[in-house]
Amino acid sequence: MMSLGDYISAVRRRWLSVLAITLVVFGFAAISTYSSPKVYTATAQNFVALASDAAGDSSPLTGAQFAAQRVKSYTEIVTSPDVLVPVVSELNLPYTAQELAGKVSATNPPLTVLLMVSAIDGSPAQAAAIANAVSVELGRTIEELETPNAQTVAPVKVTLTDPAEPPSAPSSPKTRINLILGLVLGLAAGIGSALLRNALDTTVKSPKELDQLATAPSLGAVLFDTNAKTQVLSALDATAVQSEGYRTIRANLQYVNVDDPIHAFVVTSAAPGDGKTTVACNLAIAVAQAGRKVCLVEADLRRPRVSEYLQLNAQTGLTEVLSGQIKLEDALQDWGRGMLKVLPPGAIPPNPSELLGSHQMAQVISNLKREFDVVILDTPPLLAVSDAAVLASQADGAVVVVRHGKSSKDAVRNAVASLEQINANILGTVLNAVPVKRGGSYGYAYGYGYGDGKPSGDYKKPAIQQGA
Repeated sequence: MMSLGDYISAVRRRWLSVLAITLVVFGFAAISTYSSPKVYTATAQNFVALASDAAGDSSPLTGAQFAAQRVKSYTEIVTSPDVLVPVVSELNLPYTAQELAGKVSATNPPLTVLLMVSAIDGSPAQAAAIANAVSVELGRTIEELETPNAQTVAPVKVTLTDPAEPPSAPSSPKTRINLILGLVLGLAAGIGSALLRNALDTTVKSPKELDQLATAPSLGAVLFDTNAKTQVLSALDATAVQSEGYRTIRANLQYVNVDDPIHAFVVTSAAPGDGKTTVACNLAIAVAQAGRKVCLVEADLRRPRVSEYLQLNAQTGLTEVLSGQIKLEDALQDWGRGMLKVLPPGAIPPNPSELLGSHQMAQVISNLKREFDVVILDTPPLLAVSDAAVLASQADGAVVVVRHGKSSKDAVRNAVASLEQINANILGTVLNAVPVKRGGSYGYAYGYGYGDGKPSGDYKKPAIQQGA
């Protein structure tokens, strides 16, 4: 169940969409208000008087009480043709009596003998003229209806006591109310949309959510600063917001298994674009900066990126070592003036899974563990192919990279399950590309095209940027 803080956080993450929806609804309300024709309402007050003997001497009601009861029925007469036809003719109105009936109304305030006649029109002067003319004609009609055949003087008299004046402001549209209502409805729609999107969003957005998906501990988080220049090797810059995250991961890895220290592990992810190659490169640099002897193995033989990021020659490497064409020590390349060693991928083979699952690969890992303090293997995503799972079982374990706001919970759950099925040691998870508070949203994707292990003919290397 979401807390108040969760709701606030969901709205803050999508404040741009909230603002956009609010402005759209408010704009619609403003356009609708200012484009609507102005309508003016004028009201005339009439007093209904009854002769003193009109109610009869035997009536228990006084003349005033009798008039108060009779005036209620007069409100229905105001829209009758007897009243409106003469008004249309007198004022030369561009309406029929039936059309005018929709613009005229009468009300009787409770416990009074007052008759309030209202008229609406696009012209304030004409609205007042209609209200006054209807009042006069209504009084004449009532007197005729209430006059007995044997009498010449009407017992009821309707007097226009307060003629209608042209109104100074329109009664419709109500500009201020409409604008305030548009703003409130827009804000409500924006917040509702943000909360709905949050409810439908199945991506991982916090270490807490990640801990619920994986049995392994969270090793740390890597921030993504949109205000900084895009750079893959952020660990080289001590001032970069990402560098502290890699140092934290480096420190936590030391305590994963104190009795049996980790010497070789794979870095993988659930799907392409989660940033596993970026994390592998920067983590190797961070470990090497701590004085450890590090070897970074480019074990992604389908879409390798490490050599490109480190600007190394990738033509000869792991594939040639596994096929017995060259020795392991001859395939290793120095990087960063001896900071670490890198084993490039070599030629992309047609059968990466067979090569990586071979006895020769297990022997390569074993030899590297004897030569180096830490061996980091960059591998393909878990859900694309089985390469990472196979290598994780040969190494000491796996680190699973999860991208904030991109990796779905189901994908992470399935990726972890694939490792557990082969009893691979899951060392921990890394939440990558976590937005900093001043930042916005991030997006980066590239296609792997994993399938038969053969590179496509139109394959092009991507530009160097965070998120590989």
